[in-house]
Amino acid sequence: MLNSSIPNFVKTVEGRLPQGTLREVTSKYLEEPRGLLNGNNSSILALPRTTKEASIIVKACQKEKISIIPYSGGTGLVGGQVDPRHEASVILSTERMKNIRDFYLDEKVIIVESGVILEHLQEEVSKSNLLFPLALASQGSCRIGGNLATNAGGVQVLKYGNIRDFCLGVEAVLPNGEIFNGLNRLRKDNTGYDLKNLLIGSEGTLGLITAASFRLFPKPNQICTAILNVKSPSEALELLNFAQEFMDDRVSSFELIGRKAVEFVTECLPEIKVPMSAESEWFVLIESTSSTDQNIHEKFEQFMHLIFEKKFVQDGVIAQSEAQRRTFWKFRESIPEANRLVGSIGSTDISLPLGEIAEFIKMVSHEISLISDCQINCFGHVGDGNLHFNLFRNWDKTKSSYDSIAPKLTNLIYDEVVKRNGSISAEHGIGRLNKARLLQSSDKIKIETMKAIKSAIDPNGIFNPGALIDL
Repeated sequence: MLNSSIPNFVKTVEGRLPQGTLREVTSKYLEEPRGLLNGNNSSILALPRTTKEASIIVKACQKEKISIIPYSGGTGLVGGQVDPRHEASVILSTERMKNIRDFYLDEKVIIVESGVILEHLQEEVSKSNLLFPLALASQGSCRIGGNLATNAGGVQVLKYGNIRDFCLGVEAVLPNGEIFNGLNRLRKDNTGYDLKNLLIGSEGTLGLITAASFRLFPKPNQICTAILNVKSPSEALELLNFAQEFMDDRVSSFELIGRKAVEFVTECLPEIKVPMSAESEWFVLIESTSSTDQNIHEKFEQFMHLIFEKKFVQDGVIAQSEAQRRTFWKFRESIPEANRLVGSIGSTDISLPLGEIAEFIKMVSHEISLISDCQINCFGHVGDGNLHFNLFRNWDKTKSSYDSIAPKLTNLIYDEVVKRNGSISAEHGIGRLNKARLLQSSDKIKIETMKAIKSAIDPNGIFNPGALIDL
């Protein structure tokens, strides 16, 4: 058990940090977004403005053996940012570290601090006609440090990859308080272990990422977007294959949306315009982009003509303006909020081999229908194999009436994912809420190696204890 000697910690850093760096913690930092976890209100909040200040805080925590809970935007859905233990911690927030340090326009590289809000970074880069390709529903509040800690993906992974794929380097404060200066701008650096990629996706268990360098991309000036009605997930996947063959790497997004999402948004968010009829069971939101191909619209129209001719789709609509395109995406981004308002009895963030997706949806949906009347809302970035297969109360029942059966239903989903060589977490991470399932489903050697890495870098286990992996 770590010694939570908060008064000694405060005394250690007193006079070494600017006034206002340490504060009493408020409820904002102690609550998981859905209310599933609550932190300790005797913890203390640390708000460094610089990496040096963060280093001072970490060294003092190491000296007193006080645990550190790294905090970014607080939008995570697996409890990685909330410590429910009875012991007080130092909640180390990066929200004041929000500078853009350097912008190498000729190299298409930017160096930013981890407290920068994702949407602000997108807007800043866009001024130079460039693109930072990470796009998430929470981009107005999530921060770059949290995006890196969870290796965030989003709706454009199909074309640009996860954030790891365009991050060139990171700066981080390690558990001993030393600063790892890895902010290089190199596309190739083959000099041993890749510490950058070890820290990315580590969910704050190996240190605090304080800054990062990123590769940028030409801003697409040609964008084609459509919502298409398809009969089934299997036909959606046939459509994906044909789209990638016909339009090559111009396909940037390919989202599968079930009819239940339309019902939920219509019922719970009437102010959101729903751009399709709920008559079909399944829909695809597809987007093709280019910064150079002036003929992309003609190509997209040819694609649309062929998919109707080949009967890949039943109906569909192409966005005729940027406003209509934004309407399409506003609907898609509203699905998680509608889900929250309905009240889930089981939420999953899974990935599967593309060839397994259709049969998985069919089989698991049938198995669940045999034992429960719950509603299934299945949607996700199916172009990269990522599904959100979520369960909800029936409209005429309470959420609590499913308490006894909910674990059985979610176990059914996860067991089938593992059988089909999928992952129990595609983009949200493990945090605290998925840790037991990680231990049950992962390769034994993987878990042992992760523990060995954690022990070597953080032998006292002060960084985000209880998240991802235990010593």
